[in-house]
Amino acid sequence: MSQPEDERREALLTVTDVHKTFGSTEVLRGVDLTVHRGDVVAVIGASGSGKTTLLRCLNGLETPDRGVVEMDGGPRVDFATRPSRKVVHALRDRSAMVFQQHNLFPHRTVIQNVLEGPLVVQKRPVAEATAEAEALLARVGLADKRDAYPVQLSGGQQQRVGIVRALALHPDLLLFDEPTSALDPELVGEVLSLILELAREGWTMVIVTHELQFAREVANTVVFVDQGRVLESGPPSQVLRDPVEERTRQFVHRLLHPF
Repeated sequence: MSQPEDERREALLTVTDVHKTFGSTEVLRGVDLTVHRGDVVAVIGASGSGKTTLLRCLNGLETPDRGVVEMDGGPRVDFATRPSRKVVHALRDRSAMVFQQHNLFPHRTVIQNVLEGPLVVQKRPVAEATAEAEALLARVGLADKRDAYPVQLSGGQQQRVGIVRALALHPDLLLFDEPTSALDPELVGEVLSLILELAREGWTMVIVTHELQFAREVANTVVFVDQGRVLESGPPSQVLRDPVEERTRQFVHRLLHPF
């Protein structure tokens, strides 16, 4: 008997029984998640369901109360044992985050923002890192903004710089936290098109998003988080068109038919 496809594919990220509490509020309640190499996982759910907290736990930006986050080839981080900062940083080094609010350094130019990680964190040669950063900026149509400051850019341009900054780190995993929610509607398309292009190139990504049509187009797995748990997970054709759980059906219908 042949193995199921997911068992034959190589798991890049494995999350087991992750819990996180803020004060008296239990935000994550035993989350399990597997991301295979080349996967694009769209995480959906209502506001306050724990999506962003889950995303931040994947690379140790948020410290779970307990649970295990493991990357293929290491590290394996068991948060119940209060792992060292070195171990958590080793986890963080395997991924790169693209934030909802861009999080660019306002006092640095575009090229300086992109080079911060490769030069300061990864200690790469200046000439090599600069050449790659300039090539990435050219790829996303921002070569002429090399020496501009974030305040001189539109929201869509700032988000594209944020994506370039992540790509320049050569991460195994790209993490996106609502990458279009802070953008004016007319700027959303340019960012989504870039993410779709990255997906077609085979980048492994986990994307927290409220854009269900985009999730249907870009993702091979959709994860519905409800009240701190993964309530349903599967291909977009199932989760977004014929969900098993009644709560998932209600959520999807409300977003696709708001009026």
